[in-house]
This record gives sequence, C-alpha cells and structure tokens, in this order.
Amino acid sequence: MTDQLRSLALDALTRARDRTAALTSCVDDPDLTAQHSPLMSPLVWDLAHIGNQEEQWLLRQVGKGEALRPEIDSLYDAFEHPRAARPSLPLLAPAEARIYAADVRGRVLDILERTAFEGGPLVDAGFAFGMIAQHEQQHDETMLITHQLRKGPPALSAPAPPAHDTGPLPREVLVPGGTFTMGTSTEPWALDNERPAHRRIVPAFHIDTTPVTCGEYQAFIEDGGYHERRWWAAEGWDQIRQHDIGAPLFWRREGGTWLRRRFGVSEEVPPDEPVLHVSWYEADAYARWAGRRLPTEAEWEKAARHDPHTGRARRYPWGDSDPTETHANLGQRHLRPAPAGSYPRGESPLGVRQLIGDVWEWTSSDFLPYPGFVAFPYREYSEVFFGGEHKVLRGGSFAVDPVACRGTFRNWDLPVRRQIFSGFRTARDAQPAGPDGDGR
Repeated sequence: MTDQLRSLALDALTRARDRTAALTSCVDDPDLTAQHSPLMSPLVWDLAHIGNQEEQWLLRQVGKGEALRPEIDSLYDAFEHPRAARPSLPLLAPAEARIYAADVRGRVLDILERTAFEGGPLVDAGFAFGMIAQHEQQHDETMLITHQLRKGPPALSAPAPPAHDTGPLPREVLVPGGTFTMGTSTEPWALDNERPAHRRIVPAFHIDTTPVTCGEYQAFIEDGGYHERRWWAAEGWDQIRQHDIGAPLFWRREGGTWLRRRFGVSEEVPPDEPVLHVSWYEADAYARWAGRRLPTEAEWEKAARHDPHTGRARRYPWGDSDPTETHANLGQRHLRPAPAGSYPRGESPLGVRQLIGDVWEWTSSDFLPYPGFVAFPYREYSEVFFGGEHKVLRGGSFAVDPVACRGTFRNWDLPVRRQIFSGFRTARDAQPAGPDGDGR
C-alpha cells in the first residue's frame, strides 16, 4: 500500500508540475510579469507561490527540514497581498522563480521516498502530498484563466473534444426525494470543507440532463433578459447596469452573429456548447426567466452521487473508478467544453450528464460548513470564506485536473465573478402527487 500511495503522489505532483511548466513556458518574460487583469496575479507570482506552498508544507512540515527561502513567505501570502497589488511587490524574476520551484520539488521527491504515510493526519494516506498537488492544479486553473484574459496572439492550443452522437436526451430527469449521504469521511485526499459525511433529506426535484447551452442562453438575451428587472436579484441588477453587461464575458455581437474570444482566437459562439463565463447573477436570472431555478448544492450532489438502486453515494456519477477521457472533459485536454450531451459513459444512474468536467456549475447555495466541520490543516483554506458572501460551484470544468475534482469537491466564488470557467444547469421542484398519484 505504501508503494502504491507513493506512486499516486508522485504521479499527481508530476502531472501538476508538467502543466505548470506548459502554462509558463508558452509566453515570454514580459507576459509572465505583466498583470493581465486586476482580478488576477501575474503568472510569475503563481509560479513562485506554488513553490512556496510546497516548501512550507512538504519541506518544513512533513520533512521537518529547515526553511529554504523564509524571507519570501510574506510575498507569496495570498491573504497578505490582494491580487491587484502583487505586481508592485519585489517578486522573484521568472528564471529565479523556476529555479526555486525546481529546487523545492527536488527536495520534496527525496522526502516522498522516505515518508511512511502514517503517524498523523497530515501524512496519513499521503494527504499532504495530495493537498499540494491539488493546490498546484488549482493555481494552474487560475493561470489558465489569466491566459484567457491575456490579450495578444494565442499561446495555447488543444484539440476539440471528441464528438458523441448519442441521440436526443430528455430535458430533465426526476431525482426521487429522500435521504442521501453528502460529503465524505473516507476519501483520503478530500479537503476539509468536503468533510464529514452526513445524511441529508432532499425532497424530490427535477434537474437538467445537461448544462444550459450557449444557444439556450442566447434565447434569454434575445428575449431582453438583460433589460428586464424582474429576473434579477437586486445586486445582480445593479451589477449589469453599472458595468453595461449584456452577454457572457468575452462575447460580442457583429451584425446578427454572436462571436467570442477564446484563448486569443475569435470564433462564432457554438450553440450546442455549455454556456461559459457567466456570473451567479446571470445564471440565477436565466433560471428565473426559464421558469426554473438553480439547484441547491445538496440537490446537485444527490444528482451526481446518489444511486437510487443501492442507496449508496458514489465517488463520481459513473461509479467509484477514477475519471478517464471517456468519462469527462478534464485536465485541460481541450480548451473548451464539449457539446451538451457528451460523455455518455459519465452519466449518473438517473441519466444526468456532464456533472463532472466541462463547466463549473453555479448552485443556489451559500458556502457553509457541514455539520461537524473541523478546519484542517489551516483555517484559511475554507473556514474564513464561510458565509453568505460566496456561492458554491460544483463539478469542475475542462480546466480542472482529476486530482482536484470529485463528486464531493466544493468550489466557491463571489456571485459577480465571470472570468472563471463557470456555467450552470437548472432545476425545479417536483409537482406534488395528484389524486391518481402521477403528479398531475
């Protein structure tokens, strides 16, 4: 088991570092040190921050070694310096940041070889190594967002997702009411906000079989959705009026055609692809316009994990096995979502598709702790974000690596955020049963 865990950790760390290298080697130094949006850090900050977190947790905590570069800890403290202020800091230059991250990684691999994976929650089952691999992949996704915001010619490329011609799908499915197990107490690399497993009662509801598409969202735009106050939460209405928002981020209209900018390429908006780069307010307004609503976080997880035939909660919609390229659009293999209805092998027992990968899905829920939550290994990962300010997103996107995506994984962000790879699907309450028991 120890050798298997060591191999898993090595693979996760290596895959993350290979992706970091690809995201930072495809542009020159001025692009690495520039701030492409005040919402994001310079790419070189993310690069050195990745190395610094690895040093703090794996060299100092797990390896019990001396600090390698303690003088830069404050520079790469995400809570000490907001993103907009980071370009003014005396950051490591690109070459020095690469050398530093590589030096840390070399020492970490030595620690990995001698770690026994037992003796405390930080090392049990290789948790700290999994945590750092997830942290790096999360920053890789952040850097990919920066690449999307970056102006100039394309720096990245990837093939289109494979076609899946599986015929028409029903718009929605019924998820039966009752209890299910939410969260986890057994997933070895699950983060603190996913824990502990607990029982939830969820009334019956209907949920879309696929995320809302660009074509469906265009109908909302064409129907004047951005100009009808009644569809919008008060703060969302103020946001779109203040910033003159009338379509998803990166969309523009030329004549009768909607175009979008995607990683430096201008292209026609594909109507069958899940809509991307919409805020929670936009998702909520669309759902109201459609006579529906956003699913709660518990509804989303029940649709994704609950097996009504056995009553157990799966790791993923398709079962307990790790995702492959036939299950979901993950790992930056493709720089776009797959068409709605793709990945039939990844559907849930009830027939819901693309719950994992493609687009992060906004839910209606605030980011709150589960009953019995315990912060680990530090409060700043989850606890300081709990409350009504942040909304929960679920499912991951094409930009998420499998190590940082599972049926229990929770993401969160401010409801105004649009630069993230966010989409949504809708839900509605199940009709109460009529006299004949058929719900009509």
